[in-house]
Amino acid sequence: MSAKVTVRPMQLADVPAVYTIETASFATPWTIDIFEREITENTFANYFVIESDGVIAGYCGMWLVIDEAQITNIAILPNFRGQKLGEKLFAHVMEQAIMAGAYRLSLEVRVTNVPAQHLYRKFGLVPGGIRKNYYTDNQEDAIVMWVNL
Repeated sequence: MSAKVTVRPMQLADVPAVYTIETASFATPWTIDIFEREITENTFANYFVIESDGVIAGYCGMWLVIDEAQITNIAILPNFRGQKLGEKLFAHVMEQAIMAGAYRLSLEVRVTNVPAQHLYRKFGLVPGGIRKNYYTDNQEDAIVMWVNL
């Protein structure tokens, strides 16, 4: 029997679960305060969670500024990876960007994060440049990827 998977807007009550995903996924995680401010104060921010059988398994953040969408972060709990939840979540967020009138979507991804690059290419994103020393934990470069919606 397959899991029931849903994607919905992130709520303030979801922040502790999202923070757990964040700390399990990133070397320099955002703080709880940052997530709370993103939800309550940032009018450009749109955050979504993906649930698998009622468990928050991942999240994605996006800023919508005029007609451009920027993915701020996306992560799936390690024990839920490999189930295509990241793909479902990313598809939903792209759909939301299109419905909001965005004409372009962009993001940064570590040059060493080949699995994520592969996922983004599935959705038509292509490399558009390099941000040198973008990541503060190890000064790794980021590839800027984008797609016209």
